[in-house]
Amino acid sequence: MDLRQIECFICVAELGSFTQAAMVLGVGQPALSRQVRGLEVELRQTLFYRNGRGVCLTEAGKRLLAHGRTIQMQFEHARHDVEDARGCALGRVTIGLPYAAARALSIPFIKSFREQYPKANLCITEGLTIHLYEWLQAGRIDIALLHDPIPSPSLDLCPVRKDNLLLLAYKDREASDIGPSISLRKVAGLPLIIPCRPHPLRMMVETRLAAMQLKPNIALEIDAVATIVKLVSQNEGYAIATDHAVAISDAKDHLHMRRIIAPRMISTLALATSADRPRTTLVVRTCELLQQVVGSHSRGTR
Repeated sequence: MDLRQIECFICVAELGSFTQAAMVLGVGQPALSRQVRGLEVELRQTLFYRNGRGVCLTEAGKRLLAHGRTIQMQFEHARHDVEDARGCALGRVTIGLPYAAARALSIPFIKSFREQYPKANLCITEGLTIHLYEWLQAGRIDIALLHDPIPSPSLDLCPVRKDNLLLLAYKDREASDIGPSISLRKVAGLPLIIPCRPHPLRMMVETRLAAMQLKPNIALEIDAVATIVKLVSQNEGYAIATDHAVAISDAKDHLHMRRIIAPRMISTLALATSADRPRTTLVVRTCELLQQVVGSHSRGTR
């Protein structure tokens, strides 16, 4: 098994076609087929199901794809780490951002990154915190911003922002429903639109309420924060969200916000990297730049 075989296998797996993969890699299809067949012979496993529309992965192929991507990324890191001896921020860095944070931070961060590191390559992907956490541990991304991450020996975490958690309500609700703050005990009785388990916000709310021997009243389970805020603005229920998420929402003019007290609820946004992989010069400098952009944007939304 060699890196060229893995590269060929990954390309075919991602495109679902030997013909398209051969065009992308710039090789003949027979040569590409030989590379993949060599892998199958060595592993004594069939990696693809062939059909008239292309190919799809077998169970063995799916497992090899996960390992192959990690191997490919590790090789790139090793090459860039050697290049770091020159002290230049070169290579490729992949960042994972939560959806709401990506909406606010992606553009200013990309502009700053391209200005400071014109010879480096940047990839940004978006996802839920739970998925970003898994991708970071699997080596698919180098850096992630995570909401309320669970401490782990495999991750290096650095808090970059703390946000108050607010109860969101439709602005035109009766005056009896409106006040500057509300206790978490009262929140438990309201119909909440909340993310599914194991979203960090959902777990935090349930844990805090369980300490009071209470359970949340779940009206809807939605993982998209922007959709949750929109539903509240249309009087479909209540929600718990950060003040930052509200500040960047198009629906904020239709919302009434109440600070949650007794206990006060805080959400922490943390910058995370793997503790098990060496950090290249590019990763270190990208982390520093991301912290700066988060700090600047946080001050701008207050």
